Amino acid sequence: MSPESPSPAASHAGEPLTVAIAVPLEAELVEAIRAVDPAVTVLYEPDLLPPERFPADHVGDPAFVRDPEAEERYWKLVNSADVLYGFPNESAAGFARVVAENPRLRWVHAMAAGAGAAVKASGVSRTELERVTVTTSAGVHALPLAEFAVMGILNGLKRTAELAADQQAKHWPELRIPTRLAAGSHVVIAGLGEIGLETARLARALGLTVSGTKRNAEPIEGIDEVATADRLPELVPHADALVNTLPGTAYTDGLIGREVFAAMRPGTILVNVGRGTVVDEAALLEALEAGTVGYACLDVFAVEPLPADSPLWAHPRVLVSPHTSALSAAENRLIAERFASNLRRFLDGAALPHTVDPVHFY
Repeated sequence: MSPESPSPAASHAGEPLTVAIAVPLEAELVEAIRAVDPAVTVLYEPDLLPPERFPADHVGDPAFVRDPEAEERYWKLVNSADVLYGFPNESAAGFARVVAENPRLRWVHAMAAGAGAAVKASGVSRTELERVTVTTSAGVHALPLAEFAVMGILNGLKRTAELAADQQAKHWPELRIPTRLAAGSHVVIAGLGEIGLETARLARALGLTVSGTKRNAEPIEGIDEVATADRLPELVPHADALVNTLPGTAYTDGLIGREVFAAMRPGTILVNVGRGTVVDEAALLEALEAGTVGYACLDVFAVEPLPADSPLWAHPRVLVSPHTSALSAAENRLIAERFASNLRRFLDGAALPHTVDPVHFY
């Protein structure tokens, strides 16, 4: 599938449509989905869904367990739908099961922006993925991720890790080391998609100049240089900061590794809000020890949760964030609005944006 694929509703025009809410969602947002079209049946049984622990908690309370009768009701609900809001049980295994058991299923909307990894992990065949379209919530998380990325850049420029260490030690240094200005600094963004472009917008507002990578290296207004990912080592020698927004695929695995770090100038800031597998963590630790990377702000890791024995936990110039930078109190509303818009397109037989590619899984 392309980023925008023909709607699978096109061949079912005029037929009744059933949507099932498979993950926790506020009742008022369910009503907003129902309001898209009175002919659509929206199945929503909140007692079958785990309670949210915080806003936009799509997994819900892990202590929640359905009894056998409720479990049967839940699977009867998702297996009777043409369209699902969320993966069943918000898991790759749940997605695999519903695809296998529900022959009428045509579209699943995922809560994550990077749902390709879960689709791949499900083991669902390419043939089945031609039958069942998966759309993601890409773009919904662009602003919070971009704000986090800019925070990471500013942390590095303003030496907040050293300030925190001095505060912890109650140390007032005699030699006050200057910080760096954002204005006039340069950031390279690996992945100029929606998240990358939003990061670029915020960075430019602070006076940074921006270059970056994209699959198709076409000029973008406001971006100094756009190159393909293989040219990243040519971009980073001029960077004060490198921000990764790329998804985890076979093509991006270890992309930011020894070659890229060797091309950096000392003190470069690294921010990762994409996927942990894009950064070679062993090479990153070497670059931190060498001073090539002056500060790293990491929201994602190759293995999550980050293992307790990872040196990244205790490194004085690393901020570890538990893959939470995309979260915001507005997330559920924004995803429901995206789904409602897509549902209207689906009913009209229009192309659906942000579909998961069944070959490359992004």
